[in-house]
Amino acid sequence: MSVELLDNPRFYGFRVRRQIEGKTYQEYFSLKENSKRLRGAKKAEVKALADVRDAELKTLQKKNRDKNDREIHLDSSGQVKGILCRMKREKSGTLTPVFQVGVMSRVRLKIVNTTVSIPRHGRVDAWQRAVDFYCEHKNIGKRTKVYKDLIARCPKPAQIKRYTQQ
Repeated sequence: MSVELLDNPRFYGFRVRRQIEGKTYQEYFSLKENSKRLRGAKKAEVKALADVRDAELKTLQKKNRDKNDREIHLDSSGQVKGILCRMKREKSGTLTPVFQVGVMSRVRLKIVNTTVSIPRHGRVDAWQRAVDFYCEHKNIGKRTKVYKDLIARCPKPAQIKRYTQQ
């Protein structure tokens, strides 16, 4: 929850703050009236107002997050953000091309990571596994257009070679 009680010489009251689409929404709810601090029921009323506003912003934040999860974002090199083609150094010291997936999981509510070996599974199957992991944690169904678009973005062998040489 992002309702915070501020008690300093400059302000006494609640601050509601949330980040939505890179923009910070911040509002203040004063706990002073006629230079006196509010207590009891009046303080509870102000707290309730701050909680209502926070709930509105939380709903907006969730809608925006869900909308962003349903879109494919590409980085400057053309790779899908969250699914990257990298060279992984094995314990033996050899370099292996992998699809590395790192996303903020809507299921576990934390950042999750995995790698899928391209030589072990083959380029197409490795991509399928990486996309399945990505979609599982972003709550994207296998029948959606986004899932089908992600599957269709499977890198070609020449692209994998280019990505892994960077």
